[in-house]
Amino acid sequence: MMAGSTQHTERLTRNNGLLLLVDHQVGLYTGVRDIDILQLKHNIVALTRSMLALKVPVIVTTTSEKMWGPLIPELAEILHGVPSIERTTVNAWDDKRVVDAVKATGRKKLIVTGISTDVCLAFPAIAALADGFQSYAVIDASGGFSQTQVDMGVLRMQQAGVVPVGYSSVAVELLADNAAPEAEAVYAALGMPFSALLFGLRQYYSQASVDTRKKAGA
Repeated sequence: MMAGSTQHTERLTRNNGLLLLVDHQVGLYTGVRDIDILQLKHNIVALTRSMLALKVPVIVTTTSEKMWGPLIPELAEILHGVPSIERTTVNAWDDKRVVDAVKATGRKKLIVTGISTDVCLAFPAIAALADGFQSYAVIDASGGFSQTQVDMGVLRMQQAGVVPVGYSSVAVELLADNAAPEAEAVYAALGMPFSALLFGLRQYYSQASVDTRKKAGA
């Protein structure tokens, strides 16, 4: 990274970030061993829903669907209308269509998830760095075929300069303000248990404000 570059110093926001989903395919999910499959599906769907709520561009790519199957139905359902780029390359960044789609957004903060963590996530996340992007790897919205492979993949990404993040933390980082009109949709998408408390408190204080004004006018 060149001295004076803003890639690492500029904060990640909804205006400079984009989400790249790599190889979330039915066949590959059968090999995931480092995270519970239902939890993984919850995390990736929640992340994707929150990005859509924030109007963050989402790019989808799969590899060799005749071999590894289609996009998981849980993602396909919420991504209707979003085109998927099917490739044969192992590294998604080696497919010009994927790179062109990313560059067409005009954004430089690349949020990446993939199955598997050490290949489909790590390879494009690292490769994008050389093209001037800052990569954020969503570890808990990705999965690997063994814990050792995942650990080595995360270590390799960190050494290369990729920033590891969690699905909910990166979503609320892009949300930035709980008073934003998208806040309710983002927290609902994340499905976090305490989000219901958040909305309950908001309704409580809203009603309390109304009651105070009524008393003042009495």
